Amino acid sequence: MAQGESSQKTEITGVDAYTPVEMEDRAEKTGIKKATMPIIPSFLLAVIAGGAIGLGGMYFCIVLADSSLSFAVQRVLGGTVFALGLSLVLIGGAELFTGSTMNVMSMASGHVSVGQVLRNWVLVWCGNFIGAIGLVFLVFMSHHMEMNNGAVGAAVLKLAIGKITPDATTIFFKGILCNLMVCLAVWLAYAGRSVVDKISAMILPIGLFVAAGFEHCVANMYFLPLAWLLTATGHVPAGLDVSAITIPGILHNLVFATLGNIVGGSVMVGGMYWLIYRRGMGGGRPMPTPAAAANERYRAASR
Repeated sequence: MAQGESSQKTEITGVDAYTPVEMEDRAEKTGIKKATMPIIPSFLLAVIAGGAIGLGGMYFCIVLADSSLSFAVQRVLGGTVFALGLSLVLIGGAELFTGSTMNVMSMASGHVSVGQVLRNWVLVWCGNFIGAIGLVFLVFMSHHMEMNNGAVGAAVLKLAIGKITPDATTIFFKGILCNLMVCLAVWLAYAGRSVVDKISAMILPIGLFVAAGFEHCVANMYFLPLAWLLTATGHVPAGLDVSAITIPGILHNLVFATLGNIVGGSVMVGGMYWLIYRRGMGGGRPMPTPAAAANERYRAASR
C-alpha cells in the first residue's frame, strides 16, 4: 500500500477497502476530471463506452436466446454477463453518461460549474450514441443475429418491443431505478483497491437492473437501433409484431429513459452521498487527504 494512503481497515466491515468518506472524495475528484476534460478525449472516451455497453448487451442477448433456461436463471445469468459493459468502462477507462450523472457531487462542492457538468453530459451522451451505433453496424454485418437459428435476433426484437411499448411514466421510473443501481455499482467500485475488488463490487447491482428490466439509455442505444435495423431489412420471425419498432418509438424510450437516469444517478446516489459525507461532515470544504488529516491530528495533540 502506498505511503500516505489509509492503511486501516474500515471499522464497520473490517474489509481492506476505502471508507465511504474516502469514496466520496474519490468520486468528487473523478467528477472534476470528467467535467474539465477537453472535448476531443472526452468524446472519444464516450464513443468507447457506448460500444462497451453494447458489448455487454450483446452478451445478454445470447443468454436471452436460450429458451431452455427458466425465467429467473435467464434474467440473472443475463444480468451477470451484462456487467462486462461497465467493467470495460470503469477498468479500461471510458466516459459513460449514466455514471457521469454523479458529477453533481463535484458541482455541489463548488469545484465545477453547472455549465461544465451539462456540457459533459451532452458530449458524453452523444459520444455514447455514436459508439453504440458503430457496434450495431459491426454486429449486423457479422450476421451475429443468426446464431441459434435466428433466436438471438428474435431476442433482440422482443426486448426492443418490451422497451418501446410502455408509457412515458413507466419508462421514466424504470430509468430512475436503473441508474440507482448503476451508480450504486460505480459507488461501490470506488471502495475497491484492485481490479478484482471493483469488478466484484459492481456485478450484483448491474445484474439486478438488467434482470429486473429497468431502462438504461446507453444500453438502449444499442438494443433499439439494432432491432430497427433488423426490422427494416426484413429479419423478423414469422408472427412477431414489430410495428412498435420505429424511429419515434426509439426516441420515446431514449428521452424518458435518459431523464429517469439523470434523476436516479444525480439525486438518489450522487446527491444523497454528497449530503451525507461532504455537506454533513465537511460543510462543502475540500476534504483533506488521509495523510493531511493525520498530520493535523498530530499538530493538535502537540499543542
